[in-house]
Amino acid sequence: MIIFQNVSKNYNHNSVALDKVSFKIQPNEFVTLVGRSGAGKSTVVKLLIGEERPSKGQIFFGSYEVNKLKPSELPEFRRHIGVIFQDFRLLTKKTAFENVAFALEVEGRLQKEINELVPPVLDMVGLKDKAFNFPAELSGGEKQRVAIARAMINQPDVLIADEPTGNLDPFNTWEVIKLLKKINELGSTVILATHDKEIVNTLGERVITLEDGKVIKDEAHGRFLID
Repeated sequence: MIIFQNVSKNYNHNSVALDKVSFKIQPNEFVTLVGRSGAGKSTVVKLLIGEERPSKGQIFFGSYEVNKLKPSELPEFRRHIGVIFQDFRLLTKKTAFENVAFALEVEGRLQKEINELVPPVLDMVGLKDKAFNFPAELSGGEKQRVAIARAMINQPDVLIADEPTGNLDPFNTWEVIKLLKKINELGSTVILATHDKEIVNTLGERVITLEDGKVIKDEAHGRFLID
């Protein structure tokens, strides 16, 4: 489904974010992307969603060659991907329901359809009773679950979670990880970028380790091996 083929990303002559990175991710895989801060994890995410273009190499996502997509083609492409960020990125003046619904509104979906689609997704993330709460009335874990619901509302092929537990306490961290596992079991490919050693070692899923912009290890049942 996803192929990075000799991908390099240079921001200037002195800043090499990725250096000839290659890997493949199959449909329905759960892949953990690990590395120290600045290793290149977020750059991989930005390149995969077409937010940035590689300096060299090719990126394939199904039938798309991401590095060749025109700006006008990106919105349709991104419907295949859900993204969750560390800082939630919720709209503060909208309720949990409205934050999730917003992803459908920008596509021009009818209100009747939105009213049918949003409640089951909120229920899936355990927030059925918080649908009409605003972000200020939610805990950090609840905010992240709203963000996950928003990312899942279009039933994406791939869910990318970029340090999704960075602002959460241990209990809410594991609630989010359990939810990501559930989403994977329901059929979505999950790519989790994290530097949390305990999460990586407990999951026992495939681990791609980045260091100084290079893939230094790719293991089917990996562990966090960075000191």
